[in-house]
Amino acid sequence: MEIKQYIKDSIRTKQSIVDNDLIINQINTIADVIVDAYKAGNKVMTSGNGGSAGDAQHIAGELVSKFNFDRPPLAAIVLNTNSPLLTAISNDYGFEESFARQVRANGKAGDVFIAISTSGNSKNIIRAINDANDIGVITVGLVGQNPSQMDKICKYLIKIPSTDTPKIQESQIMIGHIICGLVEERMFL
Repeated sequence: MEIKQYIKDSIRTKQSIVDNDLIINQINTIADVIVDAYKAGNKVMTSGNGGSAGDAQHIAGELVSKFNFDRPPLAAIVLNTNSPLLTAISNDYGFEESFARQVRANGKAGDVFIAISTSGNSKNIIRAINDANDIGVITVGLVGQNPSQMDKICKYLIKIPSTDTPKIQESQIMIGHIICGLVEERMFL
C-alpha cells in the first residue's frame, strides 16, 4: 500500500460526494427527518455488521453524548452492541433476525432506523429494514455505489460513490458526523 495514493483515493471519493447535489440534499433531508422525529418524542436506532457496526455505535454515541457542544442527550439505540441479546436471538431465531427482532421490540412509528452496510445486501440488515418499514419506522440507508437490496427498501438512501469497502466506510462515518452536527445545531441552536 502506498500511503499518499491511499489518501488521494480517499479524497477523490469525498470530492465525488461534494460534487453530488443529490447526496448533499439527502444529508440535509435526513438531518431534518431526524430532528422532526426527536421533536415528536421519537428516537434513532442504528445498526451494522463489522466495521459498519462500529460506525453505528459511533453515530449513536454522538447523538446521546454530544458532537460539537454540550447539550441535552438525544435518544439513540444501537442494535449491534448487546452480545448476549444478539447471540440469544441468533441461536433461537437465526442470525437474519438479530436486528429485526430488536426493531420490533424497541421501534415505534416515527422512530428513525439508520442501517449501515457497504454492500447493502446483509440479510440481517435487510430483514430489520423491512420490519421497520412495516411498523412505520423511517428507514435510512448508507451503502456503497453498487446496486443493492437496500436501494429498493430504504425510505432515504445515501449511496457512497465507491466500490472499495474502506473508502465507503470512511465516507459513511463522515456523513454520519455531518448528520449528527446538523441535528445538534437544528435542535439546540
